[in-house]
Amino acid sequence: MSNMLLLVLLAGRRAALPAVQVNSVIELSEVTPVPCAPAHVAGLAALRSRPLTVIDCATALGIATGPADWRKQRAVVVEQEGHLYGLLVDGADDIVAAFDEAGPLGADPGSGWQAAALGRVETETGAVLLLDIGALISGAGTSLAA
Repeated sequence: MSNMLLLVLLAGRRAALPAVQVNSVIELSEVTPVPCAPAHVAGLAALRSRPLTVIDCATALGIATGPADWRKQRAVVVEQEGHLYGLLVDGADDIVAAFDEAGPLGADPGSGWQAAALGRVETETGAVLLLDIGALISGAGTSLAA
């Protein structure tokens, strides 16, 4: 497993995603809502003629204060089980090296963060929560998650 991490800003908090799982970081030009989709699915977009399911990460963590404004956010593009997803974040800063594997969370970050965190990891810029991409996609911090 690679120890490189993409640092993101999400709901005012710095967090990290495994860089090896990230295809790109993009700005979305259009998102089409999907009727009856779970609340954390912001909608669908197109990326190089492929469908991209757009995930509102703040809602997936259960910490959203309202629907995501995807026009002001970036989408971290990942592929899971053959499907493309765009994870909405407030910003994507840099790729940094993790000094070690993810360890215990330490202080309680909140239930939504806890449901999606693989642990706390030390980087050259300080400690950050390492997020589980699959947990964000499934909406692990929402009350509808299985």
